[in-house]
Amino acid sequence: MSKDQTTILIVEDEPSISELLRFMLQDANYSVALAYDSKQAMALIAKALPDAILLDWMLPDSSGLTLLSQLRNDSRTAALPIIMLTARGMEEDKVKGLDYGADDYVTKPFSPKELIARIQALLRRKAPQLGQKVLVHGAIRIDTERFEVTVDAMPVDLDQSEFKLLRFLAAHPDRIFSRAQLLDKVWGDHTFIEERTIDVHIMRLRKSLGAAADNIKTVRGIGYKLSRD
Repeated sequence: MSKDQTTILIVEDEPSISELLRFMLQDANYSVALAYDSKQAMALIAKALPDAILLDWMLPDSSGLTLLSQLRNDSRTAALPIIMLTARGMEEDKVKGLDYGADDYVTKPFSPKELIARIQALLRRKAPQLGQKVLVHGAIRIDTERFEVTVDAMPVDLDQSEFKLLRFLAAHPDRIFSRAQLLDKVWGDHTFIEERTIDVHIMRLRKSLGAAADNIKTVRGIGYKLSRD
């Protein structure tokens, strides 16, 4: 799964639907991973967490609800944004899916534009650094689709690590994050980087941003935040 783009895991056993979803999501600039049953999905998730999941109700080896319940009962995946995708349209089925922990529910046949809008809205709510196309913080403007940053309208050259770190901090202004949290949220929970490496990335990011870096605050003994002041 790519971590340079927002990654959506599609868990859908019908090849024609999964390929349609793949095309739609890639056209919307998402990275896509496919699983055709619960076992494949769990294997992919064990390797790297996606940013969101589209989960079919009916799967060949277990129900989507069973997989959803497994994910919600695991601390590593409990907060993953998950949209149930199913042909079931009865109100009680929708309620059941939400009761099991689904964040949203889309019934087949679906509108491509509506599905993309639902994904974007869910990411804005649960992972704002991924759901917003443009983040503005004082003189800093971050175009999350083009991977471009400007300070006072002047382009700033950042490497991928600096960009992802700035994007995350700007999406959560005034929130303090420990080095371990930044490693998990920015680089992923299966990335083997020592915590002190965060200090190096912060130093490089500050140097790249120049005067605009004054709002990146070190909170002694805890971590870092991007201050509104």
